[in-house]
Amino acid sequence: MCGITGWVNYKDNIINHRKIIQSMTDTLALRGPNEVGYYCHNNVLLGHRRLTVIDPEGGKQPMTREIGQYKYTIVYNGELYNTEEIREELKKKGHYFLSHSDTEVLLVAYIEWGEDCVYRLNGIYAFAVWEDYTNTLFMARDRLGVKPLFYANIDSNFIFASEIKALLKHPDIEPILKKDGVLELFGLGPSRSLGHGIFHNINELKPAEYIILTPKTTIKKIYWQIKPHSHSDSREKTIEVTSELVEDAIKRQLVSDVGICTFLSGGLDSSGISAIAALHEKEQGRILKTYSLDYEGNDKYFKGDYYQPTSDNYWVNVVSKHIGSEHHRFVVDNSLLALSLYNSVEALDLPGMADIDSSLYLFCEKVKEDNTVALSGECADEIFGGYPWFRDLDDIYFDGFPWNKHLDFRKSILSGSIRNLPYEDYVYSKYMDTVKELDFIEPEDEHSKRIKMLTYLNIKWFMITLLNRKDRMSMSNSLEVRVPYADHRLIEYTFNIPWELKYENDVEKSLLREALKRFLPEEVAFRKKSPYPKTYNPKYENLVKLMLQEVIDNKNAPVHQLIDKKSLKGILDQTLPFEKPWFGQLMKGPQFLAYIVQLNYWLEKYKVKIEV
Repeated sequence: MCGITGWVNYKDNIINHRKIIQSMTDTLALRGPNEVGYYCHNNVLLGHRRLTVIDPEGGKQPMTREIGQYKYTIVYNGELYNTEEIREELKKKGHYFLSHSDTEVLLVAYIEWGEDCVYRLNGIYAFAVWEDYTNTLFMARDRLGVKPLFYANIDSNFIFASEIKALLKHPDIEPILKKDGVLELFGLGPSRSLGHGIFHNINELKPAEYIILTPKTTIKKIYWQIKPHSHSDSREKTIEVTSELVEDAIKRQLVSDVGICTFLSGGLDSSGISAIAALHEKEQGRILKTYSLDYEGNDKYFKGDYYQPTSDNYWVNVVSKHIGSEHHRFVVDNSLLALSLYNSVEALDLPGMADIDSSLYLFCEKVKEDNTVALSGECADEIFGGYPWFRDLDDIYFDGFPWNKHLDFRKSILSGSIRNLPYEDYVYSKYMDTVKELDFIEPEDEHSKRIKMLTYLNIKWFMITLLNRKDRMSMSNSLEVRVPYADHRLIEYTFNIPWELKYENDVEKSLLREALKRFLPEEVAFRKKSPYPKTYNPKYENLVKLMLQEVIDNKNAPVHQLIDKKSLKGILDQTLPFEKPWFGQLMKGPQFLAYIVQLNYWLEKYKVKIEV
């Protein structure tokens, strides 16, 4: 994995502005600590930071290939999981290769097929190719949006980068927050509308989108979309195909020139990945390393609830023993968890999911001590229906995002002028825009339609929020984390499987359980879903309250421009536990308070100008 930057200006010669592209690229040093490279020409500057995973010598970037009068240069962030298949196809067409890197394969694929190369890719990627002869820039992002790519088009400047912080190093881009940015932060946050960069003039390439930029035109296209269709496979065939797709996705993502580990929570998703990875490592004469996360004091303070009925530790040990992994348990200090709220803001360039982010940041920091690549279990709940809102009828038929049902509370904490913005209309319009993208196959009963629509909403909104979090928290620690359940072939197949096969006998994710049970102990394969672990230690909430109190007491705190001070103080003064949900089951009382702390730090650190 890497970090990329670029600047195109068709009007002016920008070759003497190398310091700007160097400054932009330097901000991505954590994404790529091993090497830095640049490509500079009259109307284009490209930068690259490299985290070396495959072919240290042959994969250097920017990479250039010349064919006659044509010259192509690529900067690329990601991994291709079908590199060898594409390489062999290109060899048959007469192309040659000087390395075994996926970067070279991707560049040659573009030379051969142009923008149509994206239809052949299986992987996670964000890349840009510059053609000198035609002065054309091509940029593309992977189908599910695992890898990020932001851009700004200001006057005659087209500027892009893997992260927002790099764009803000360009002198023409300012950290300005306008009305739509405020609506995003408080109406939808920590999720974002696809393509929205929160800051004024900053956009993000959408998942499965590409851009072709020429001196005369700019073309944008969504090249992949989930399509509903009838499912004719039997129950047995469906389980078989699902199992094959999951196993193939995991094995493809185990390819690396450096060691690979897995995140292991003891739940179905991560245990399945770890079990298959352990078998692969054993075939190579190695023992798989697995890592789990817990919190200081959870052994004393953990209390099961509807969302998290059991603690993970027992189950982690069961799985690790079963698959023969070398397991490492990381216990997060609550003081460090609170302090790392700031680190996670700088990683994400935005206020995020509070300690859901900062704990992952600290976890990745620990895993990185001995590893460069890890596999994780995100995305299974979205495609197999693991979340509570797939089973609650009120949520299934809710006319909006089921993880975001409390706009009244969100508005109640805002200052007068900010509170009066049209949050309900804005959020509902985003919901309806997404729903309209999906064409249903008729005839289908109303419940099946709602489940299919809910699955689509999860993939387009909830899943991308978790993928954004995963990318920034891991890459800010120079750790590449791969997500096998985000394989587009698996998603295409499972999307159209009838709900009664995914939720057989009222068991959530029953289809995935059947597909993975041959790799796992039965008690693990059928363990009730448990979400990402959180701290239950009151010490953490008390620390966050103190941090928020300091913000409230600071008259110069920038968040006072947005938040009503009395409302916040009223929440802090509550004697009963504060459990108002902010973002589904992941963000309740402590996470909401921490979100406001993060928001203030973000406004301060990034010197955000509020123009509403």
